[in-house]
Amino acid sequence: MPHYPSWQDTLAGKTWRTTHFPRIKADMPTFLGVPYAIRDEDLAGADAVIIGAPFAAGWGTKYSGVDKAEWLAATVRVRQQSIRYRGGYVQDFDLDIFEHLKVVDYGDVDIPLEASYEGTVERILEAQEGVERKVKAALAAGAVPIVIGQNSPCASYAIGRPVAEHVKGPVGMISLDTHWDCWPYDWATMNDHVAGSTNWKDKLFRDCPSYAIRNLVEIGERGMLENPEIVRHYLRNGACFMPMWKIRTELGIQGVIDNLRHAYDGTAGVYAHFDMDVLGGAGPTEGDILGELAEPIGMTDYEAIRIAHEVGKRGCDGLSFLCIPPGSAIMYRVIVYAVTYFLAGLAMRKAGQTGT
Repeated sequence: MPHYPSWQDTLAGKTWRTTHFPRIKADMPTFLGVPYAIRDEDLAGADAVIIGAPFAAGWGTKYSGVDKAEWLAATVRVRQQSIRYRGGYVQDFDLDIFEHLKVVDYGDVDIPLEASYEGTVERILEAQEGVERKVKAALAAGAVPIVIGQNSPCASYAIGRPVAEHVKGPVGMISLDTHWDCWPYDWATMNDHVAGSTNWKDKLFRDCPSYAIRNLVEIGERGMLENPEIVRHYLRNGACFMPMWKIRTELGIQGVIDNLRHAYDGTAGVYAHFDMDVLGGAGPTEGDILGELAEPIGMTDYEAIRIAHEVGKRGCDGLSFLCIPPGSAIMYRVIVYAVTYFLAGLAMRKAGQTGT
């Protein structure tokens, strides 16, 4: 496991901005130093709302072989790494996102720590409800909720369902992942009420008929992990599936971008979900930090960031991140980039500069 620097070391090494920025806690700045929203009224006029969902699934002290404390630290560490940057100016595009967008940080959902160590159905559903409340508040304000979490349902289903309830019409889905997450039940609880890591997408399709498989764009899976009948069910029903092998041998990143249209064709909104175990060992650090979740032929950080940007340009009603590789400062910066370049896409869209 890489050594993540302390907050004191992070501050001491930060040379690009002053130490004056909003803080949620002593060691938790707001994302990119945006205003801190403490109540629903503070979301008025926002274009995007950052929400943290600190939750690790299952019983015990580890998830997929990695200490849960490392997983749970993501909502703090992503914000810590964001504050090393001057602000919202993205030199790649000569664009300051804050000249076009109002972005606020709504802090972390108040999920009891016990929910991440005692995986009872009741605790899981309470945690999910807490995330849904903040997501619904963001949607009601006319903003795009951007949820930074670690496990389902708190950083997947808890965003996808409110988006479906909010959008008036069919909803498309863009999903980056190493796993389909489409098993017919949650392995951890075996309970029909839980949209867990193995089944959240299946449950979302069953619970929210505004999602249709023909508008699912599934990106990044590979290898021998899946049940063939599950994958074939989605293929038969029209999902646009782009496994990493096809991306590497045929499509390239531009082919992936071109195929995003399947989530938008005939839909009134889109939910995007980035499960960052899709990187495997192809990101800027070794895959072993993901424990059991890492697989060969991973997506690169550029590809994930580029997809986030292109989704923002095309429009998106909700965005979520989970399985953020733990312990590495540079991996948390990948999330900062993905969120920021997504926001840059939204800003371009708002300014009529998308070129799509």
